[in-house]
Amino acid sequence: MTFLITGATGSVGRHVVDELLRMGAPVRALTRDPAGAGLPAGVQVVRGDLARPETLVPALRGVTGVHLIDVGGPDYAPQPHGKEVVELVREAGVRKVTLLSGWSTGTLEAAVTGSDLDWTYVQPTEFMVNAMAWADSVRTAGVVEEPFGATKTAMVHEADIGAVIATVLTGDGHAGHSYGLTGPELLDMPAKVRILGEAIGREIAYVELGVAEMRERYRARGVPEELIAFQVEAFDVPDGVYQVTDTVQAVTGRPPRTFAQWAAEHAEAFL
Repeated sequence: MTFLITGATGSVGRHVVDELLRMGAPVRALTRDPAGAGLPAGVQVVRGDLARPETLVPALRGVTGVHLIDVGGPDYAPQPHGKEVVELVREAGVRKVTLLSGWSTGTLEAAVTGSDLDWTYVQPTEFMVNAMAWADSVRTAGVVEEPFGATKTAMVHEADIGAVIATVLTGDGHAGHSYGLTGPELLDMPAKVRILGEAIGREIAYVELGVAEMRERYRARGVPEELIAFQVEAFDVPDGVYQVTDTVQAVTGRPPRTFAQWAAEHAEAFL
């Protein structure tokens, strides 16, 4: 009953690993850098890369289920070899697959959902961990500068994403489903900043950026143009586009964590 987790050192993958360990399931973690993985004791860490499908062959031996991610590399580009990856999974005799969506549709999504595997597609909304991008400006200037202040999103805790994936991998009744995951509440930017300020015990200012200024700042950081365009598309939306779902509770049996919980857990990074 070994489960192979790709992206195991990422913000979601680590939670998948932790949740599987909590369930008592054997875990094999795929990473480009086993020496620097920093995963818990008891995890079998193996070298591999979805962008190099041939490296999956030894990692797939004896595996019951696989968690795949549709992004790879430091620029979060979509995986380029979806068909090859799926064929290797099938040839290894693996039936159960979970796929975590990325910011752009890649080859892996079509290959997985068009296959005869028992797949489940996990599509989270905005990750709470994205708020870590504000840490430097909060520590040094007590401010968060972001566009689209009025857009309300239902941020989801990365641990809840991991719990859903682990539950799907170890359970039944999820094949062929696409799960949209959200947190329990809709929050605009001023609300997110206020909640974060309450967690660290001091007021944080919010300054709304224009779209042009956002583009300029992202380009200066080396963010790919496709990802900048995605950010505008995702957040420059009318009120009511994003809604809360009950999927986390329905799948795991536990209510989703709030942004206040996330902020309390990570307060030290903002001090």
